[in-house]
Amino acid sequence: MARELQVTIDAADPEALGAFWIEVLGYRQMDPPGGFGTWDEALASMGVPEERWNDANAIVDPDGHGPRIFLQRVPEEKAGKNRLHLDVRAAPGLEGDERMAALEDEARRLIGLGAKRLERFEPAPPMGAGWIVMADPEGNEFCLD
Repeated sequence: MARELQVTIDAADPEALGAFWIEVLGYRQMDPPGGFGTWDEALASMGVPEERWNDANAIVDPDGHGPRIFLQRVPEEKAGKNRLHLDVRAAPGLEGDERMAALEDEARRLIGLGAKRLERFEPAPPMGAGWIVMADPEGNEFCLD
């Protein structure tokens, strides 16, 4: 039986990090529960103290194909390299110089959103098509592939 996949990201600021990933992936904020126009209204109605309103955030693919991404506040800072990371497919079907140029364009766009460029790996046939390692505004590594 197939299962749905949710990606969970630990964060110091789930709202801000969610806004970054919305721009990266073309996602949108998950709708509040039925009957509420905003998440603030829903959380207030549920009795959640205002200082806890940024404890979690969920973003979704507007077309319903990609996994939901859940961002949860954690007290500790990121330590060490991620053992699991996201690959953002920014140049599907492209090869060689054209592929790397598309990845460079996307890297520049994401740096403008607060990402950090970490390393570029050149194409190395027969296996490697080349990619760029990035970090989101909180230091979580991901690849432009």
